[in-house]
Amino acid sequence: MTLKTTKLRDAITFALVSTASFGAVGTVSAQTTDATTLDRIEVTGSRIRQVDVETAQPITTINRDQIQAGGFNTVADILQNIPSAGSPTFSRTSPLTSNQEAGGQYIDLRNLGAQRTLVLVNGKRLGISPDGFQDVSTIPTAMVERIDILKDGASSIYGSDAMAGVINIITRTNFEGAEANAYFGQYDDGDGAKKSFDFVIGMAGERGSITIGAESHTEDEVWARDRFFSNDSYPGYPQYSTTVVGQWGNWRPVGSTGPWQAPDRGSSALGPGVWHDQNASDTSKPSDQMHVMTPLERRSLFTNVNYDLTDNVRFTADMSYTKRSSDRQIAGYPTQSTVIGAPMSVDSYFNPTGGADPVNWRRRGWEVPRTTATDQTTWRFAAALQGSFEIGDRFFDWDAGYMYNENDLTIINNGNFFIPNVRRAVGPSFVNAQGQVVCGTPGAEIAGCVPWNPFAGFGTGAVANSLADPAVQAYLFKQEQALGRTETNNFFANLAGSLFTLPAGDLGFAVGVEHRKEEGGFTPDAIAQSGDSTNLASGPTYGAYSLDEVYAELNIPVLADVAFAQELSFNVASRYSDFDTFGDTTNSKAGFKWRPIEDLLVRGTWSEGFRAPTIGDLFGGTSDTFTTGFRDPCDTVYGVAAGSPRCLQDVPVGYRQLQQGFVPTTTPGAQTPVAFTSGSNPLLEPETSVSKTLGLVYNPNYVQGLSVALDWWNIRIENTIVADAPNTILSDCYVGLIESRCALFSRDPSLGNIVAELQYGGRNAGYAETEGYDLDVNYGLSTDFGRFDARWATTYVSFYEIKSTNDVEAVPGQANGFGGSFRVRSNLNLSWSLEDFAVTWGMRYNSGSKEGCYFEELCSLPNYQAPDTLGTIVPQNEIGSVTYNDLQVSWQAPWNARIAIGANNVLDRDPPIYFSQPSSGFAFYGGHDIGRFIYMRYQQKF
Repeated sequence: MTLKTTKLRDAITFALVSTASFGAVGTVSAQTTDATTLDRIEVTGSRIRQVDVETAQPITTINRDQIQAGGFNTVADILQNIPSAGSPTFSRTSPLTSNQEAGGQYIDLRNLGAQRTLVLVNGKRLGISPDGFQDVSTIPTAMVERIDILKDGASSIYGSDAMAGVINIITRTNFEGAEANAYFGQYDDGDGAKKSFDFVIGMAGERGSITIGAESHTEDEVWARDRFFSNDSYPGYPQYSTTVVGQWGNWRPVGSTGPWQAPDRGSSALGPGVWHDQNASDTSKPSDQMHVMTPLERRSLFTNVNYDLTDNVRFTADMSYTKRSSDRQIAGYPTQSTVIGAPMSVDSYFNPTGGADPVNWRRRGWEVPRTTATDQTTWRFAAALQGSFEIGDRFFDWDAGYMYNENDLTIINNGNFFIPNVRRAVGPSFVNAQGQVVCGTPGAEIAGCVPWNPFAGFGTGAVANSLADPAVQAYLFKQEQALGRTETNNFFANLAGSLFTLPAGDLGFAVGVEHRKEEGGFTPDAIAQSGDSTNLASGPTYGAYSLDEVYAELNIPVLADVAFAQELSFNVASRYSDFDTFGDTTNSKAGFKWRPIEDLLVRGTWSEGFRAPTIGDLFGGTSDTFTTGFRDPCDTVYGVAAGSPRCLQDVPVGYRQLQQGFVPTTTPGAQTPVAFTSGSNPLLEPETSVSKTLGLVYNPNYVQGLSVALDWWNIRIENTIVADAPNTILSDCYVGLIESRCALFSRDPSLGNIVAELQYGGRNAGYAETEGYDLDVNYGLSTDFGRFDARWATTYVSFYEIKSTNDVEAVPGQANGFGGSFRVRSNLNLSWSLEDFAVTWGMRYNSGSKEGCYFEELCSLPNYQAPDTLGTIVPQNEIGSVTYNDLQVSWQAPWNARIAIGANNVLDRDPPIYFSQPSSGFAFYGGHDIGRFIYMRYQQKF
């Protein structure tokens, strides 16, 4: 089995070439090559090696040529733009995301959640975070040979998490020579520059090879103030885009209900006569200080080694290192003395009443915006021995190996107030004999304390003792450091071959065992854990679990080369998993392939799946969050249950929901003025699922180069692990009238607003079910005028229903066509090539959708009745579809180089406005383009 002549390598090459000839999407046409000249290969979704790359399961393949023909230069960007995927609930346009996954990039197949999509590298798991997310940015694009997207459940083959599908990233091996690439692009607004530099070098001999790839990738920030859809929280409604906690500061006496006082511009902000009632000019606009696209930097190294120890035993190993750094900035913290318990002392030198009354005050930390710097280092190592042996006239393939993955994370937070020092800084202070303002009282100074005037700065008062004073900043702000670490250890062994020959062919089998241990944790800074910071308080997470698994798979040929059955075969598999957390589970699958005529393949699968609770689900600490988009059903202006008997029992007449600043809300959804608490649940059980597919693949002989695939799919997930939410709890209480849910929160007895005691965590409840169709059409034609190729991939979601409670009377919600869940996503790619020139035009279509009516004048469906509301009118606003067009022109230079220039969203389409901010921190869908992006790519081969 020498390296350059192995039949296995020839088979893999043949499979890749066949796939490429039919484009990025769909299945490969029937093989016409004599099967006896090919060895068997392992395809994604099965452990049985076979000649035919077509399986009973729908698989999309994106090869390296198609990656280079597009303008997306990272694995995540490529995958997030396929029709069957969506943007995760948090993305790089979600700067408010503060979890440990911030800065990574994740894939969400079928919009079922990124944690329900399993990502593999060369058939082995990618490492996970404590919350079960797999960061695909750790794989350098330079080393990607192809990407297989298995759009079917595969827990019987790969275990936990493979519910919505499987992404298998296949890296380049047996590479000979050297290749260097340079990529640069930016938005035509002049921002958001992306730069990549990479090289691949490889050597191969008679017994082995080594391939090394390295990549340097950076992406610059885009500021929210520089895009119309993020400049205002509600585009077109700037009056709702500001907060009363502004950079000017404001105050009123403790106990007063009168107007808040703001300092006159240019005044000293000291004593009487320099104040006015707060007005619109005294508010702040948080988006002025926020990223809409967060910056990142990544360095990656990937090495593949294989060596033939004997003619029948090969050693293979993958080793990778990734260093990822990302940053985010959001507006300075909106500090409120009533929230942190820090009224300004009547004895403060800066008290604006002149010592008459203590005052409550509000001040946004505009001079010190909140920043988060996230650095993650990932080490990955996978090694195996693989080989074959013969018993009689039958060959058997085996492999056994080990995979290790380690993520080390450091998060640095700045810009959060250290509450104990704030209390001292606004406490008693006086002017000493040296003319300095010091904390405390004469004879009882507070050593180390720096007094603060919250009303000075930004055109009012001197720098001294304002928030622009470096001494004040050093005293009030403490850098916080959080540490995280996850570790995966995976041992595996597999055996595959054929048991005996049936009339229609060999009965193939595969069996295997696996032992895996996941361990990890996250430790916030001691200041954050203590609650002494305006950073969201959270506790440490640490835990581990291990599992043992065995599986078996059979491929059973039943008929071949008979009338109406050129081929009929069945595939069955089952996997037993034993976890030391919740116990054991068995998941099985069955599939069939039927080829009634040579040109037509009929295929279908039925499979069970599961997703085990993660370390974060089971062992996570509590964390505080100021919930955004919070809606109180009892609010007399926007509440859906206002005036109901249950609301009247709990809130005063005329009750108004309070937002930041403890003022009534001006929009249906607002950020809470107090932090709610979320946590983990050690009693969680796994989610379970059933996936079904049924499809046709048509490759007509009379139209060479044409392939058409149509697949129906249905996925139902039971016992879902739902992140309970304040909105859900209150809706269950006041709309669903579920009393057990009413016990999870309390209200202020006088104001009626929800107080900080509201706590929520994960739970097993309800289900999610989605159904739809995938259509893939691929056509290639060679003429005297060049080569023409067309690839059209469309996903149509006919049904998407979710229910987050086990209450039998609760009505499920319809997610399809609402927010970031689109009924139709479709990509069409047209390409032409002639000799050294090539042109590619791509179109990415997202259908329109609906969202709640935030403003009456923008309510196109005021009488909308959704199927899940049982006739109740729920006004909706209809949002139009959008199509993004991409263009690339390339030239193959005579010095063995390739030069390409192009533009994504070449027609500069703006994203539609979504006030509900799906997968984003702003009024648009986080998976949409944010402008025209122009790029250039240069490739040099040696």
